[in-house]
Amino acid sequence: MLTNIKYKFKLFLFGATCLTAALVSCQKEKGLGEDPYAGGKKPLDLTFVSKTIEPDVVNAGDVLTVKVKGLSKYINDFKVFVNEIEAEVVKASTNDSTLTFKVPLTASTGSMWITSQGQSFFGPVVKVGGKVSVDASWKVVNGATNNTNGFSSSTIYDIEALPGGNYFLGGAFNDFELNGTEKLPIGGIAQISGDGAYTTSGVKFGKGAGGADKSIYSITRISTGSQAGKYIIGGSFTSFNSTRINRQTLSNVARLNGDGSLDSLILRDVINPKPQETYKNGDTVSTFNAGVDGVVRKTFVFNEQVYIVGNFNNYKRMYLPNSSYDEKVYDYTRMRQMVRVNMDGTMDSTFHYNKSTRQSAIGANGIILDAMMQSDGKLILVGTFSTFNGTLANRIVRLNLDGSVDNSFNVGSGANSDIISIRYNATTNKIVVGGTFTSFNGKTASGINLLNADGSNVTTFTGQPITGGITNFVGQLNNGKIIVSGSFNKYGDYLRQGFMVLEANGALAVGYNNTGGFQGAIYDMAETTVATGTKVILVGDILRFNGTLPHNIIRLNFAN
Repeated sequence: MLTNIKYKFKLFLFGATCLTAALVSCQKEKGLGEDPYAGGKKPLDLTFVSKTIEPDVVNAGDVLTVKVKGLSKYINDFKVFVNEIEAEVVKASTNDSTLTFKVPLTASTGSMWITSQGQSFFGPVVKVGGKVSVDASWKVVNGATNNTNGFSSSTIYDIEALPGGNYFLGGAFNDFELNGTEKLPIGGIAQISGDGAYTTSGVKFGKGAGGADKSIYSITRISTGSQAGKYIIGGSFTSFNSTRINRQTLSNVARLNGDGSLDSLILRDVINPKPQETYKNGDTVSTFNAGVDGVVRKTFVFNEQVYIVGNFNNYKRMYLPNSSYDEKVYDYTRMRQMVRVNMDGTMDSTFHYNKSTRQSAIGANGIILDAMMQSDGKLILVGTFSTFNGTLANRIVRLNLDGSVDNSFNVGSGANSDIISIRYNATTNKIVVGGTFTSFNGKTASGINLLNADGSNVTTFTGQPITGGITNFVGQLNNGKIIVSGSFNKYGDYLRQGFMVLEANGALAVGYNNTGGFQGAIYDMAETTVATGTKVILVGDILRFNGTLPHNIIRLNFAN
């Protein structure tokens, strides 16, 4: 009887399995009968055979030939593009297996492709030569990186040229050229030689900037006076070359010696609540006793004084008589966005300060994004503000030496939207601004404008509409040409993917716009004149340029 029951149960399982299989089979047949791509276009029988272009680098206007397959079927119904610019087809030498075309005069480096009947077929990259090229002799390979868990920014914000031909770099990185370690990071400051090689010769940065964001936004060399040869650094940090808790005594600004070490002072007879720890009878503190309670964007030095500009609310100074080795006491003075201090760090109350209220003037009603100093010590600030100290100042203002608004600065109604970048070129005596604005002082200006030193518009500069994004960096070279970068993809009718070079009149510089796509943001540049033209180092958050991965720093050649 038990055997019979087992047999019947097995027979039941077999039948159930067969029924399930049949149902699934029916569902599959039903599903397969419904083609989700029904009605779609059948792909054309057209392919590229050539994987590269010969020669490797071509010039605008050159006639090129590539190998294809299946072109004859569409010989009267196709177009060729080089980096989104339509190319002229040489029909006399084009057939089923050969495509001959001219490189467009306005083309830049990028992929080529064929379009026919609404379908696109991509071919090799066309490297367009010209007067701008990535410098192959530049020795930076891995550049600025950041290996801190949860903190990926490795931006380079500033580059400072040194008298001997080297450069200091300031930023948010903690490694450079893979030379940093967990125990000895390259904290926001590094030195490179003139050819880009990382070098520690003559410098003692140690662990660099620590605490807060561990970032250096500004490096300024003191060229004259009692502290000549030293450096002022500003940014977001609370220590330099130390990770100990009781050494976090800096407040976003410091002075470095000529060798890059912290300019420090040894104190004796310090208050010591723990007399049994005799080593705490003394202390080492920053000689430059000044700080602020927010991020420092720019620092300047003029007439033995330091100008600190950023988005902070208070000036801080350590009160040494009441400070111990472990705990520091600070004096605070409300100073919004700017403060001027002497070389010992004491505040200059004749600048941007109201003695009756014992605090600064109102300052900007928005954020200061960039700043520059003219040769006479006057500051020009730009950003998101529309007033400064209660006076109309649409995104740009020049200040007198006491911090008051300079009404002789001829910017008129200013910009109708944010100014992100400002730079002055001493050779051309011109100021160039870039941002999200579309007009400047009554003049149509799409994201870029050229000014005279007095703030008035350069009437000979006429820009084209910038579309597809914004301008976030501008800088004029000594020869008058202007570097522009951002997230845009067109300048007027011309394709320019985030990077372009203009003439001083606003026209695209012929021969200087051959480079391909740019991705990222530029924050600073350094120019060096050579016999064949000029070399320009660009730093920032530079992710991609002309098919290369710069790791936030790159050097370009600009031929004459």
